[in-house]
Amino acid sequence: MVVVKRSIMTVYTSQDNVDDHRVRLVLAEKAIVNLEVVYVDPDNPPADLIELNPELTTPTLVDRGDLILHGDIGVMTEYLDDRFPHPPLMPAYPVQRAKMKMMIKRIERDWYSLIHKLEENHNDQDTKDQLVASLLKVRSAFAEMPFFLSTDFTLVDCTVVPLLWRLNSFDIELPEAARPIIDYAERMFKRKSFQISLNEIEYDAQEVDENESI
Repeated sequence: MVVVKRSIMTVYTSQDNVDDHRVRLVLAEKAIVNLEVVYVDPDNPPADLIELNPELTTPTLVDRGDLILHGDIGVMTEYLDDRFPHPPLMPAYPVQRAKMKMMIKRIERDWYSLIHKLEENHNDQDTKDQLVASLLKVRSAFAEMPFFLSTDFTLVDCTVVPLLWRLNSFDIELPEAARPIIDYAERMFKRKSFQISLNEIEYDAQEVDENESI
């Protein structure tokens, strides 16, 4: 395979997918200037994506032709954090880094598995109920610190916030018992990097009234 050398980083992304949004949020938080975001039409994928990633999965990240990443969001987001160290989205110490990675894996297992089911079937009420119940189990964790279990915005927040943003699109209204989650989400949705990470489809479909629950 011959890969065309690129002068800037390129990310191929879908218009509305929680995994793609997660990577775009990391990119926005890093405020990368030399970046091209290519939105992929699954029915008409760009020729260069076909060459770079024949599986045509998104997100696909190409770092100036030197590296092509796809298929593992964790590897992609950790690479971006190492590649662009400011602001850091992971702690410096190995113990804290390991704990953060474990938390992200738990979120992927418990919440992302359910949100992926809803992306396939928006009307799956049983999955909606499971997701709400799982979120409620850890609602107190959303109120302990300014960010999710941290005094700083981290890769954990980059994992949680795109998921919470999509609750409205699946007609999921969190109960008042979830107030710590609702308050956290409203704070995160106002964050500049999060606003930048949204594309028009996501923004128009998910816009939240500040006076309403998510």
